[in-house]
Amino acid sequence: MRAAAWGPARRWLAGFLHRRAGVRLSLLLSAPLAWLGLAYLGALAALFVTAFYTTDTFTGNLVRTFTWANFRDLGTAEVYRTVALRSVGVALAVTAIDLVVAFPMAFAMAKLASPRARRWLVIAVLTPLWASYLVKAYAWRVMLSSGGLLGWGFGVTATILTLAYLWLPYMILPIYAGLERLPDSLLEAAGDLGARSWRVFRTVVWPLAFPAVVAGSIFTFSLSLGDYIAVKIVGGRSQLIGNVVYDNIGAANNLPFAAAVATVPVVIMLAYLAAVRRTGALENL
Repeated sequence: MRAAAWGPARRWLAGFLHRRAGVRLSLLLSAPLAWLGLAYLGALAALFVTAFYTTDTFTGNLVRTFTWANFRDLGTAEVYRTVALRSVGVALAVTAIDLVVAFPMAFAMAKLASPRARRWLVIAVLTPLWASYLVKAYAWRVMLSSGGLLGWGFGVTATILTLAYLWLPYMILPIYAGLERLPDSLLEAAGDLGARSWRVFRTVVWPLAFPAVVAGSIFTFSLSLGDYIAVKIVGGRSQLIGNVVYDNIGAANNLPFAAAVATVPVVIMLAYLAAVRRTGALENL
């Protein structure tokens, strides 16, 4: 009896969900969205709140009293401004290098390679991601050390080269996906109309591939901006934002100031996303 009573209710519910696609989608996404809210947005909220606390210099305990002291120290100390500018410069340099290397590779994969070779090239691009981050970073340390293959030593240049290698696949794959959607007929039409290679690239390829370039740059820029492991391995004495955060959490035991420093890359990324959004690239991804 009880099962028979539930039969019409189940049929009504199934019919309702079938007619209401929005409700069905909401139920499907409820679990991942709840996890996103707790794990990501909740962690960011805790980070911002902690940035307004201080640490007792005698006991090392957290003092939950609202203050702007951490942000005031962050804004007035020249060393932190230098670190922030250096971090942005490194992230921009890594993004530029990856773009210069990735675009011709992605174009060759999408438009010049055969379908069979295309699959193998995609696998080749993905293969470095299967190796450990530390293995790849220490491999560059060996190459850049004195007596190594390159022997340039450690510093900002070594950090840029290492990060550019580490994040290169994240630039190649979005551009490849964008160029693969580019109709060959457009390139052929431009050539038939007498456009030279540079003009075809400037007026046809680049405008259509720009959203994919923006997608790749978001990965390379954000990953480089917050990285601290590569700097520890090949950066020598140079510091980036990630190192300042790490040192204040570990050696200095100053979690509130580390949280204040950690807000800097968040603000920079929000500004970067706002800038690329004004170009309309995000709407065309």
